[in-house]
Amino acid sequence: MSIKNGNITHVVFDLGGVVFRLDKMIAIRRFQEIGVTNVEQFLDDYAQKGIFGDLEEGVLTAEQYRDELSRIIGKELTMDQLEYAWTGYAAELFQRNFDALLRLRHEGFPLALLSNTNPFMMRWARSSAFDGMGHGLDYYFDRLYLSYEMRMMKPSPEIFLAMIEGEQTTPDRILFIDDSARNCQAAAALGIHTLNPDNGGDWRGDVFGFLGLDKPD
Repeated sequence: MSIKNGNITHVVFDLGGVVFRLDKMIAIRRFQEIGVTNVEQFLDDYAQKGIFGDLEEGVLTAEQYRDELSRIIGKELTMDQLEYAWTGYAAELFQRNFDALLRLRHEGFPLALLSNTNPFMMRWARSSAFDGMGHGLDYYFDRLYLSYEMRMMKPSPEIFLAMIEGEQTTPDRILFIDDSARNCQAAAALGIHTLNPDNGGDWRGDVFGFLGLDKPD
């Protein structure tokens, strides 16, 4: 979508696939390590199924999910084991992305995160262990819109409308970056400007160019 530079006042990022590179197969192997042998039927790149989906939509709390999954596999699982398995999705973090987020904030753009995620992933991502430099997500973003807290998930229009209301702006003032084409289509249908990079791709040139900023080296 072509717009005049300067129209965008808010930038909203997805987490997995954008802030870090996703690898579902690492997560699958980790779940299998802790005894969840049939995990492939539940895990997806963008939206989980069964009790995994219920966790990310906030239908189940972390403890309820742990209890139910333990019951299903006939083995008691710990919170630490589940954090280890879920964070297998975060295959690769890039310093270039962290630097770009900080530069965007320095340029005056409020930054938000809109993610289909869960308490186990956030237990790590909001901790000082996240970026390897003692900072969690809250260091890089002004607001976090998390599916399990909002009890709704992308690509539902409701979660985008809630984000727009939270940002206190209009859709045409928002740039949304997500590696899911389906999520971008849902956002665009509401008038939000979108960019759809590849999983783990270097989105900096497209984002900075869209915003009318000098592209990073």
